[in-house]
Amino acid sequence: MQTILGANGVIGKEVSKHLPRFTNQIRQVGRNPQKVNATDEVIKADLLNYQQTEAALKGSEVVYLVAGLKYDTKVWQRDWPIVMRNTIDACKKHGSKLVFFDNVYSYGHVNGVMTENTPFNPNSKKGEVRAKIATMLLDETKAGNVTSQIVRAADFYGPGALLSMTHASVNERLKAGKAAQWLGDPKKIHTFTYTPDAGKTTAILGNSETAYNQTWHALTHTDKITGEDYVLIANEVLNKPGKKMQALPKWGVRMLGLFVPVLSELVEMMYQFENDYIFDSSKAQTFLNENATSYKEGIRETLK
Repeated sequence: MQTILGANGVIGKEVSKHLPRFTNQIRQVGRNPQKVNATDEVIKADLLNYQQTEAALKGSEVVYLVAGLKYDTKVWQRDWPIVMRNTIDACKKHGSKLVFFDNVYSYGHVNGVMTENTPFNPNSKKGEVRAKIATMLLDETKAGNVTSQIVRAADFYGPGALLSMTHASVNERLKAGKAAQWLGDPKKIHTFTYTPDAGKTTAILGNSETAYNQTWHALTHTDKITGEDYVLIANEVLNKPGKKMQALPKWGVRMLGLFVPVLSELVEMMYQFENDYIFDSSKAQTFLNENATSYKEGIRETLK
């Protein structure tokens, strides 16, 4: 049995699509789980409740923690350590291997390329939370209490990735004939991970014995794309003449955050959009012998 903690999320769905090549026993766990594959088992559980989490993991060989929480610092500070603790303890009880799907917030602002060896140096409260829970898992793994791996991705884009920073500000605006908006400096490099690539990477690594007790970066294309590049490709795909892009600086995000709460939560993360953000996945590319989807193909599929 392989179990998805965080059913219905975009990454959970993408991982689930690739798991049937390894097993026909897949369990979807969440507050309102749904099947992705016809033979999936579904179990309702609140990951903040240890008893429910432990019961949902029973019989699991591999557990994928791909859950998401409301994009709110206070919620993350309160809930993420509980979710991680409950998951680790349940995996220890049942002898399950754990694959944790993470982001790069724990790295903080990196001058240069982000790799699996980049040290934790968070410069945001959300980054501090991610560093805390990743360290919790790494410490348990180092102590031999659990077999695990961490798979990290850059910012998302892809079909169904409705919470990605490009969905409302670029994709939907261009479809509506409006100018795209870009957070921060559109001339800076900003690497994106295509969600189907993230799911494929996670599923394959979760079924590779030699991938455990390591950190991995999910397959991500090597092109050093900028905001301007992303919008140019999107306009080409839509066969629409590009309108002048609107760049939204940090002070603008802060002002809009007074009216749109999720934007206020992005203010501390603006360092990612004001500086080059370069994510390297060559380790996974070599191990898997796979290449990431090109940005043109990925953006085309996303805009369908």
